[in-house]
Amino acid sequence: MSTTIVIVIIVVAVVVVLLVAWLLMRQRREHQRVEAEAIRDRAAKQESEVGQQQARAQEVAARSRAAKAEGEVKAAQAEQLAQQAQVHRSEAADSRTELDNEWERADKVDPDSKSGETQQRADPERPPRSP
Repeated sequence: MSTTIVIVIIVVAVVVVLLVAWLLMRQRREHQRVEAEAIRDRAAKQESEVGQQQARAQEVAARSRAAKAEGEVKAAQAEQLAQQAQVHRSEAADSRTELDNEWERADKVDPDSKSGETQQRADPERPPRSP
C-alpha cells in the first residue's frame, strides 16, 4: 500500500470518528433538551400546586390573626367584666357595712333589743329575726 492510501484511510477514519463524535454529542444535547423540557413541564405543574398551598397558608394565617384578634377582644371584655364585678363587690360590701351599722344603731336605740340579735344580722348567711 502506498503512503497516500494509508494517509487517506487515516484521514477518512479520523473524519468518521469526528463525525460519529459530533453525532453523539448532537444526540446527547437533543436528549438533554428533551429532558430539560420535561423538567420544566413538571415544574410548571408544581408551580400551580405550590401557588394553591401558598394561598391555603395565607388563608389559614388570616383566620389565625382573626381568631387571635377575637380572643384579644374577648380577653379585654373579660377583664372589663372582672373590674365591674370587683366594683359591684366593693359596693355590695360597703352597702352591707352600712346596713349592719343601721341594724346596730337600731338595736342601740331600741330598748327591747337583745345584744345577740345584732350578731345574727351582721352575719349575711343568717336572715334577720323580727322582734
